[in-house]
Amino acid sequence: MNQEETVERTPQRVLRGEKIAQFLCVSCHADNQNRLTGKRMTDVPKAFGKIYSSNITQHPTTGIGAWSDSDLLRFLRTGRRPNGSLAPAMPRFPLMADEDLRSIVAWLRSDAFPVQASEQPAPRSRYSLPVKLIAKKMFRPLPMPQKVILVPDSTDSVAFGRYVADGMVGCFNCHSAGLTRLNPLEPSRSKGYYGGGTRLIGENGKPVYSSNLTPDRETGIGRAYTRETFVRAVRWGVGHDGKPLRYPMMPHVTLTEREAGAIYDYLQTLTPARVKIPKG
Repeated sequence: MNQEETVERTPQRVLRGEKIAQFLCVSCHADNQNRLTGKRMTDVPKAFGKIYSSNITQHPTTGIGAWSDSDLLRFLRTGRRPNGSLAPAMPRFPLMADEDLRSIVAWLRSDAFPVQASEQPAPRSRYSLPVKLIAKKMFRPLPMPQKVILVPDSTDSVAFGRYVADGMVGCFNCHSAGLTRLNPLEPSRSKGYYGGGTRLIGENGKPVYSSNLTPDRETGIGRAYTRETFVRAVRWGVGHDGKPLRYPMMPHVTLTEREAGAIYDYLQTLTPARVKIPKG
C-alpha cells in the first residue's frame, strides 16, 4: 500500500466497503437515525470512563471530510489521527487486506446516507484515570505494513477463516481473556486467545462474559455447535439451542455462509481450552 494514494471509488469497492462497515463501523458510530455521527459507547465497562465514538461523516470539521484517503488508511492501520493524536478506544486493523481497507474508505467517501456530512459534533470521551495511565504507558501507534496484504484464497478454508476472524471482523478482540491483553499484530498471542471470558456490558448494563470459541467439548463450542449451527449463530444471532444470542453479540448478516463457515473451520484447528466462563 502506497504511503500517499487516492482510493478509486468503484461500485465493487463501495459495495464491499458497505458490507464490512456494517459490522465494524455502523454498530459503534451510528446514531438513532443511522448516521455515523458518533454516540455514547454504553457497552464499554464503566471502569473505562465515558467513551464516545467519533463523527465519521463527510463533514469537513466535525467529521472526517478533510482527511485524505491516505489519512484514513493510516488511521485504520495505526490508530494515529492526521494531527498526530491517538485514538485508544478505536480498533485498529493491521492485518486487514489492502483491498478490503480501500473498500472501507471508498464507502466512507460514497453517496451512502450514513456517511453524508453532518455537523453534529460527538462529545469528547472522558477516560478514567487508570485508562489514561495505561494508555500513556502502553498505547502506541501500530506500524504500517511493509508488504502487500492479500485476502487468502477462499478455497483454503482454514486460512481464509483465520483472515475473516482475525483480520477482518476481529472476533478475538471480544473472545479472548481481556480487552487490555490483546495483541493486534499477532492475535494468537493475545491472552486467552478465543478462550473467552472478557467482561462486556449487555442489555440494561448487566455484565456479559464472552464465550469460549475453542473446540473444547465442555466449555467451548466442540460439542454444542456444528458448522451449520455456528454459521446460523454468527449470521443470524441464534444459538445452538434456538434462543437469541445476548447483546453485545450482534448478527453479522453481511457475512456470507462461506465466510462464517470458514471461521468455524479455523476455530476447529485451535487447541481446546477448558475455561470456566462466569455466568452474566
